[in-house]
Amino acid sequence: MLPNVLQLIPSFDQGGSERQAVQLARLLRESGRCRLHVACLSREGVLLGEVERLGTGEIAEFPLKSFFGPSFARQLRCFAAFVRERGIDLVQTHDFYTNIFGITGASLARVPARVASKRETGGMRSATQRLVELQVYKFAHAVVVNADAVKQQLLKDGVRASKIVTVHNGLDAARVRPPKGAGREEMLAALDLPRDASRRFVTIVANLRHEVKDIPTFLRAAARVRAQLPEAAFVVAGEGELTEIMRESAAGLGLRDIVFFTGRCDRVAELLAVSDVCVLSSKAEGLSNSILEYMAAARPVVVTDVGGAREAVTDGETGYLVRPGDDEAMAARVAELLRDPARARAMGEAGRDTIERKFSCEAQLEATLGLYGTLLASSTPAPLPQAVEDVHREGA
Repeated sequence: MLPNVLQLIPSFDQGGSERQAVQLARLLRESGRCRLHVACLSREGVLLGEVERLGTGEIAEFPLKSFFGPSFARQLRCFAAFVRERGIDLVQTHDFYTNIFGITGASLARVPARVASKRETGGMRSATQRLVELQVYKFAHAVVVNADAVKQQLLKDGVRASKIVTVHNGLDAARVRPPKGAGREEMLAALDLPRDASRRFVTIVANLRHEVKDIPTFLRAAARVRAQLPEAAFVVAGEGELTEIMRESAAGLGLRDIVFFTGRCDRVAELLAVSDVCVLSSKAEGLSNSILEYMAAARPVVVTDVGGAREAVTDGETGYLVRPGDDEAMAARVAELLRDPARARAMGEAGRDTIERKFSCEAQLEATLGLYGTLLASSTPAPLPQAVEDVHREGA
């Protein structure tokens, strides 16, 4: 009998965690090796349609206003009842909020196998949030990380090595494949970017919801590059509440007319195809989806040496690694690649080869199913954490 597997997804926005969760759901569904169920904390977001098309049935929503008070306990009991009614054998969660809610609720329901996820090395959570998440990991049977760098951080935090499993992000090459026969001018027009043939585009794909993405460093580097190479222009693809602040910062650096903020980009393949160099300026990451997409599209990369960047990028061969916050080094490497298109192309091709070898969807699926099989074969009931016992008694 196939196991009942539930993916608890935070929302259906275009963030890295959400896109990886949706992709994993699709891969599991297409594999036919489990009965897939999907639930979420919020049904908002453009990725919802992708999951609905999988035909998994009801996508239950468990909205949270906070982790405190009666509403959290009520939603937790509803989630526990949901997984019991469907005979769920394994629950996987995908970020901080689903870890806290989903692993706790799955413990309450005594789900046989519980898988948490960790996708960043730091910089996004307060000390209290990190402490709470570490406590929740005690009631997960495994914690999936997307980079060995994240594993090392969890080991330092006291999580048992036997519980941590590295499953690298898979990259769907079709996502970065531009339409067949599309020319550069046509793609630039579709992206609403200048069609001047002399333009050289330097692109960053990152959400503008979190300061950890450090767009100011990218903008300072852009100003340095522009001073050397007047033909350079810059694209910031992503949405979030920091957008207007970043527009003002670009204007303050004299870049108003050469930095293009696209908002949410639904044409990632076309954007990468017209980009000469791709950049990531984050202060902290796990293993960035953006880096993998850049490389899969055969773009040379200049990225900060944080998290699992070194697990994808070989410095000097598939791109360049620079220190976080070092806009001078970032600008120097970008300018070097813009001046030497042949070297840039060679780096891009080497990067694409790396993605095909190490970061395929097939490898991600097989690693995930292997983990599920191991956990389900050895699953034994675990004691409920005291907080979960308290919720259980309240609902009795």
